[in-house]
Amino acid sequence: MNHLSNISRPLVLGLGLAFGGLCAPAFAQKVVKIGVAGPYTGPVAAYGKDFESAVRLAIDDANAAGIKFGSEAVRFELLSEDDAADPKQAVTVATRLVDMHVAGVVGHLTSGATIPAAKVYSDAGIPQIAPAATNPTLTRQGYKTTFRVIGDDLQVGAAMANYLVSKLGFKSVAVIDDRSAFGQGLADVVAKTVRTLGGKVVAHEYTTDKATDFKAILTSLKAKNVQAVFYGGVNAQAGPLRRQMRDLGMNTPLFGSAISSDEFISFAGAEAAEGTISADSGQAIEKMPGGPGFVKKFTAKYGKVVMYAPYGYDATNVLINAMRAANSADPAKYLPEIGKLSFNGVTGPISFNDKGDLRSATVTFSRVKAGKWETLETVATQ
Repeated sequence: MNHLSNISRPLVLGLGLAFGGLCAPAFAQKVVKIGVAGPYTGPVAAYGKDFESAVRLAIDDANAAGIKFGSEAVRFELLSEDDAADPKQAVTVATRLVDMHVAGVVGHLTSGATIPAAKVYSDAGIPQIAPAATNPTLTRQGYKTTFRVIGDDLQVGAAMANYLVSKLGFKSVAVIDDRSAFGQGLADVVAKTVRTLGGKVVAHEYTTDKATDFKAILTSLKAKNVQAVFYGGVNAQAGPLRRQMRDLGMNTPLFGSAISSDEFISFAGAEAAEGTISADSGQAIEKMPGGPGFVKKFTAKYGKVVMYAPYGYDATNVLINAMRAANSADPAKYLPEIGKLSFNGVTGPISFNDKGDLRSATVTFSRVKAGKWETLETVATQ
């Protein structure tokens, strides 16, 4: 579960911001609140802070552009809430943002938090743009307020299974998942598609997103002589899992999704991480249409991009561009405009189907080589 200057950016229009000082009252601005919610504490906090920073960057860019709704100057304000990747806390956070009268929400990050929060936003009629939640259920709940700017697990899981069976020729695969909405949903798609392609899922094991010891599971898999192991979950478990595979003398390659970050290599150790392959929705950042420019701008303010920053940036611009199209921050007025949008984001073309998913998506495969992630290939998905 992986950015600006070289792209068409419809939000960058208008004259400069109003002058401050004594003249401020003559240039009064309408304040538009945009909410962002994600995990800023806990095992995936690095991802959460990464995309939250990108939302701030997008809002700063919009404010610098001097956007107006008609003749009224607008200033966007960010309201950020920590959901700790916990479904119950996500609902509480969503309710709080609604009570603070946000005009739209970017978030949440994990599928487990985003899916239950979506109902809160739907009930309030507030648009929600998810930058990273890939579980297919999110956009299949029938909520007209829910959109995402990243491909889903059906696409990534099917691509991974095809890579394992059709490209690499593995016929004996083991699957492990952490029982989270992300991990389980993805692992189930991989397992189902491996079977459809003629492969065999020798074992499907389960752990949790809090686990640290995988030796019992791995000892069992080692005895089965599997050709490949797919793990559905995040770096906090994928890294130690890979390290323990090496400790047990398992030379079986590990595959995952959304683990292509330096954090995984740190958790696993460079030697153990070697050869691990990750399938991620979208393109490698250096291949994104606006990637190089975004990286330069983002790192100047916030440091190195972790993973989801470009998606957070694009998700924010979905809200802002729709508001501009409607000349209003009233959710009832600008929500219909989201489905009509078509613009070039950092990550690529942004337009949505009737479910709220991207009309086109890609999956990129990366591998750890000599202690760093290298891009192998990018494939188009249906």
